[in-house]
Amino acid sequence: QVQLVESGGGLVQAGGSLRLSCAASGGSFSRYVVGWFRQVPGKEREFVAAVHRSTGSTYYADSVKGRFTISRDSDKNTVYLQMNSLKPEDTAVYYCVSSARVSWLVGDITSAELYDYWGQGTQVTVSS
Repeated sequence: QVQLVESGGGLVQAGGSLRLSCAASGGSFSRYVVGWFRQVPGKEREFVAAVHRSTGSTYYADSVKGRFTISRDSDKNTVYLQMNSLKPEDTAVYYCVSSARVSWLVGDITSAELYDYWGQGTQVTVSS
């Protein structure tokens, strides 16, 4: 059973940066697709980014492409989301997710229902 713990959220001004971390225990990220979703109260969960378990390939939502970078440290069993040029519309609770069921296809990567493991979430607030 994989457990995910996020950290690194907080309050930042527009244009600033934050780095989120997701530490895994009970399993290795090398066997999973790992990603980030975010959610604003009253709205559906939104895919943000994902990294492939073996190739390290990455995929991003159009809304964050060029500003966010997902990366993985296999030795530390940790995944990071570096967020630059933050905008007020990036404000949300960010969740780290992982799954062994997700194939590296856009339809799967962006489907929240296919991710078996979710962290508790970390709040990111971007002020204007």
